[in-house]
Amino acid sequence: MTQDVEMKELPAPSNSTASSSPSTLHHLKEIASLIETGAYAREVRRIVRAVRLTMALRRKLKAQVLSAFLKFALTPGSEPYDRLASYVPKEDEHEMEVDTATSVTQTPVKHPLPEVEMFCYLLVLIYLIDQKKYNEAKACSSASVARLKNLNRRTVDVLASRLYFYYSLSYELTGDLAEIRGNLLALHRIATLRHDELGQETLLNLLLRNYLHYNLYDQAEKLRSKAPRFEAHSNQQFCRYLFYLGKIRTIQLEYTDAKESLLQAARKAPVAALGFRVQCNKWAIIVRLLLGEIPERTVFMQKGMENALRPYFELTNAVRIGDLELFKSVAEKFSTTFSSDRTHNLIVRLRHNVIRTGLRNISISYSRISLADVAKKLRLDSANPIADAESIIAKAIHDGAIDATLDHANGWMVSKETGDIYSTNEPQIAFNSRIAFCLNMHNEAVRALRFPPNSHKEKESAEKRRERQQQEQELAKHIAEEDDDEF
Repeated sequence: MTQDVEMKELPAPSNSTASSSPSTLHHLKEIASLIETGAYAREVRRIVRAVRLTMALRRKLKAQVLSAFLKFALTPGSEPYDRLASYVPKEDEHEMEVDTATSVTQTPVKHPLPEVEMFCYLLVLIYLIDQKKYNEAKACSSASVARLKNLNRRTVDVLASRLYFYYSLSYELTGDLAEIRGNLLALHRIATLRHDELGQETLLNLLLRNYLHYNLYDQAEKLRSKAPRFEAHSNQQFCRYLFYLGKIRTIQLEYTDAKESLLQAARKAPVAALGFRVQCNKWAIIVRLLLGEIPERTVFMQKGMENALRPYFELTNAVRIGDLELFKSVAEKFSTTFSSDRTHNLIVRLRHNVIRTGLRNISISYSRISLADVAKKLRLDSANPIADAESIIAKAIHDGAIDATLDHANGWMVSKETGDIYSTNEPQIAFNSRIAFCLNMHNEAVRALRFPPNSHKEKESAEKRRERQQQEQELAKHIAEEDDDEF
């Protein structure tokens, strides 16, 4: 009896796996039908929705599901089917029979649309990257890009932008990103000639990432400045563009513009994109420190970012105090982290800011102090610290960082009395910047409003709807009058 019971319990896992696979396959078939509807109706929003639904099924993609879907969407024996099927590993025959049995109910498409074919490329490419088969992903993405060059359909643009992204990602994961730079430039030129604005956005960001990966900031800026600009079509691509623009501006010492771009990219990024928001905040913290600002503690306490921003929190604390020794120890302690984030060169620039912050604290605390004591408090370890302290103080006075005078005869720094800040223009400047920020956010929100396509051509349906509502109101009024008459 015990053996019979065990034999009855054994098939249960296979039934669960068999029931889970057709559900994913059924969803993929629905997405394919949605793509076909969007292609025939020339409605790009349906293709966008199909791509969004595909990303939700990404973790459920398996080899047997892909094989069954390829047989459903493509003609077995055709060139696209043979190419894509070669990248998907073969599963057990029993599992394949379960999937094919479910697909018999729907007849396969004999002449698939280009949109469906590109969707199959996208599914196989996502599967290969998730399985860490990067060499096969490179071959598959190269084949998809070669196929896209011969397609000039606006309904393919959404799928093409995703394929471009994974094309660059597969080469980046294998360390061969420089090989596709020329091809990306050619694809950007083709997208410009075809007025594919979404493709231009995606390819411009991929080219900027390609240049910045090899520290080619000058070439990235030349490309960015000469590339055509238009209204953003994808929020994700716009966030990436702002992030790359902020990095370029930071290297070019344009810290004010860099800060605005980085903060805007972090604010616009989706909540799920935690890694991207962490990188934006890291660069924004460094830029704010280079501007002489101290970020608030809440920046470092954001949900999910505490551990990643811990080195930058200690660095900010050293800059805030103005302690040069503490700054050096923090830079040495987290040197590997700063090198991996590619912010080490920017942290080297912060040394001057640390000295200036310490000097500002000294000028506030002492009305008069000798140059030797200034050099001692700043912990200057040069051959002639007094001369260095004098030159640092003179430059800070010239730049307006401190309000003091130098007494060369006696070797003193004499600080002036701090006046009322509200008697200056600084409060007005602060309020002006806040108002400009709010107005800019309002204008971006207005520009981001979306309306259904061809809404201006639906006047007849709107008139019919208005007539129907008027008839319903008259009918309701007539019924109410009859009810009153009955009473």
